[in-house]
Amino acid sequence: MKDYSTLCCGCRLSVSSAEEAESLSSSSNRYPPISSLAHYMVQERLDQMIRQGKCGEVRNENMRRKRGRTRTRFVLMVAMEKSSFDPRDDFRQSVLEMIIANQIEKARDLRYLLKCYIQMNSEDYTGIILEVFHEVCTKLFL
Repeated sequence: MKDYSTLCCGCRLSVSSAEEAESLSSSSNRYPPISSLAHYMVQERLDQMIRQGKCGEVRNENMRRKRGRTRTRFVLMVAMEKSSFDPRDDFRQSVLEMIIANQIEKARDLRYLLKCYIQMNSEDYTGIILEVFHEVCTKLFL
């Protein structure tokens, strides 16, 4: 068994919002064609999944507007270095925890979370992160 070191996210409340940190630097150019293509495919699939589930979200949004209540969500992700024998499972648990704990449903917020995972971890884990993110979102939103 190999000992992998990965960074997984935990969730805490903070005074910074997702909108403030919209731009993140791009990944390294080690495998740009495959990584970029996989990243694009995951982004498109997330958009499609969110569009398919929009009906209930639009109805809930209209009800909130009628009540005059809008809430601002603040999320801070804390990176933790972790030694792992199964990074795929650790990423899966971490992504699932982040989406559920922060009630992330919008495509923009899911993209932001994905970018955070990719940016915080070694480029060696980009493929695993993309696959796990797709698996988790498929189970949650389809």
